Amino acid sequence: MVNTARLGESALLVGRVVRPHGVRGELVVEVRTDSPEERFAVGTTLDGRLRDGSTRTFTVTAARNHSGRLLLTLDGVVGRDAAEELRGTLLTVDRAALPPTGDPDEYYDHQLEGLRAELPDGSEIGQVVEVVHGAGADLLSIRAPERADRVLVPFVRAIVPEVHLDEGRLVVDPPEGLLDET
Repeated sequence: MVNTARLGESALLVGRVVRPHGVRGELVVEVRTDSPEERFAVGTTLDGRLRDGSTRTFTVTAARNHSGRLLLTLDGVVGRDAAEELRGTLLTVDRAALPPTGDPDEYYDHQLEGLRAELPDGSEIGQVVEVVHGAGADLLSIRAPERADRVLVPFVRAIVPEVHLDEGRLVVDPPEGLLDET
């Protein structure tokens, strides 16, 4: 798991360089975004935080899918040695540069993370610490102060009927047993 706190408040993680591919400087990238076609489009600028903590800005010059993996070519990265130096680099974009979702019921993960989760009566459950993308539905991972483990809540309208970004909270109306400790 990547510690995104060290990226900075405005940085949104969109990918991680896994390794070089071939000898020309292509990179295998682990995608961390729902919109890779937008985030890695030719001409897009990405910020990179290298393993040593230094930062660089890159421009995407080519992107292609190869056997289910994203292969990326970045301006100034020529040859396998240059690509190898970028192994483990975290690729980010500025949150402010993200377009609106266009759907009032659709949110970016970073908009939900940090929200206070509460029951319909206003009592606190905890804080959303992560959005987990599962096969069936997205889950909100909520850190509850009185529990050692995290509560996983399906992020569906029937269970999370209200999201108030401007108030920093969301309402969870759990079915019986969902919040019980196991």
